[in-house]
Amino acid sequence: MAIKFAKRMDNIKGSAIRELLKLTEQPEIISFAGGLPAPELFPIEELKEVCVKVLETDGRAGLQYSPTEGYIPLRKIISQRLNKIGIEIGYDDILITSGSQQGLEFSAKIFIDEGDIIICESPSYLGALNAFKAYLPNFVEVGMDEDGMKMDELEKALQVNKNARFIYTIPNFQNPSGITMSLERRKKLVELAEKYNVPVIEDNPYGELRFEGEEIPPVKHFDKTGIVVYLGTFSKNFAPGLRLGWVAASTEILQKYVLVKQGADLQCNSLTQREIAYYINNYDLESHIKKIIEVYKKRRDLMLDTMGKEFPENVTYTYPNGGLFTWVTLPEGIDAAEVLKSALEEKVAFVPGGPFYPNPGNENHFRLNYSNMPEDRIVDGIKRLGKVLKAL
Repeated sequence: MAIKFAKRMDNIKGSAIRELLKLTEQPEIISFAGGLPAPELFPIEELKEVCVKVLETDGRAGLQYSPTEGYIPLRKIISQRLNKIGIEIGYDDILITSGSQQGLEFSAKIFIDEGDIIICESPSYLGALNAFKAYLPNFVEVGMDEDGMKMDELEKALQVNKNARFIYTIPNFQNPSGITMSLERRKKLVELAEKYNVPVIEDNPYGELRFEGEEIPPVKHFDKTGIVVYLGTFSKNFAPGLRLGWVAASTEILQKYVLVKQGADLQCNSLTQREIAYYINNYDLESHIKKIIEVYKKRRDLMLDTMGKEFPENVTYTYPNGGLFTWVTLPEGIDAAEVLKSALEEKVAFVPGGPFYPNPGNENHFRLNYSNMPEDRIVDGIKRLGKVLKAL
C-alpha cells in the first residue's frame, strides 16, 4: 500500500539523542548522552504534599479545561521571576507551553515558510534543528568562539540573506557547546536584529544553573522594540517530566503562539500548572536550585579533571560555567560516530557532534553530559572513554 505523506516528513529524522537514550536504559551503560537532570534531586516528598493539597483546595478546576494562555497565578510567578533577571514583562504576555520544546516547534510554525533562512549558532541544539527542519527552511550557521556567536559573521549573514526569518540562540551555557554569550555580544545581537528587522528566538533552559562568574542579563533585557521571543522552562531547575515551559513575547507576537497552541493541544495540564505554582509559593525553589548547582558543579569539576588526566593531549573540550554539557573536539578527520561504536563496546555512551550542525560536516565533535551520572560512574566512564580515544 503506497501511502503519500506530506513532503515535510521527508525532512524529519529521528532524534539521535532519543535513539541513544533507548540504548542507555541498559543499566551497565555509563551514559553521558542525554541532557538529563539528576533524578535524585527531584523534590518528590514535597510534590506528594503539593499534589494532595492542590486536589483538596482546587481539584475541580485543576481537572477541568482552562484558558490556552495558562494558569494566571503561575504566569504571574514567571513574570516576577523574569523581572528579577531584567526582563520587564507582564503575565499577560506569557504563554505556558509543554516544555520549551513546544515553544521551538511553535516558533517554526509561526515564522517559517519553505525555503526561508534560519540563522543559528554553529553548533546548535539538535531538538531545535529538528523542529525547524519540518518546515523546510535553509540554515545559515554562524560560528562561535569563547564569547558566543560572532557578531561580524552574523551581520554578514543578515546582509546576504534577505529572507532570514529569525536568529536562534542559546546564550547561556549553550547546548551543546557549554559556551556563554558575552554581555557586549548580547547588546550587539539586539542591535543587529532591530537593524535588519529579524526576530531573535532566545532559548534559555539553563540560565539559572550558573556555577561561577557574574550573572549576565538575558538578550531580551536589551530588547526595547519587542523583537526578541524568550523561551523558558521548569525542566532543568525543577523536573522535566512535568513538561511545563513558557514563551514570553510582545503582545502581537504572543497572540500568534496562542493561536497555534489552540490548534495543537488547547492548553497545558491544568493540574500540573497549579502544582508548580503552589510549590513555588509554599516551598523554597531558590534553595532547591542551589542544591542542583552544588551537585552539578561538583560533577562538572570531576568530569573535566578526569578528562584532563585521561584524554589524549590533542583532544580539546570546553569549560562551561554552568549548565549540563561540555563539548569535545577531536583531531580533524576523526568521526565521533565511529568513536561511539568503540565506546559502546566499553559500555560508555555520548552524543556524536554531527547532528548538532544543520549542514553536513563537523563530524569530529561530541557532547558529554555531566549532570546525570553519579561521581563514581563519571570517573569510570571517562577513564573508559579515554582508553578508546588513546587507542585511535
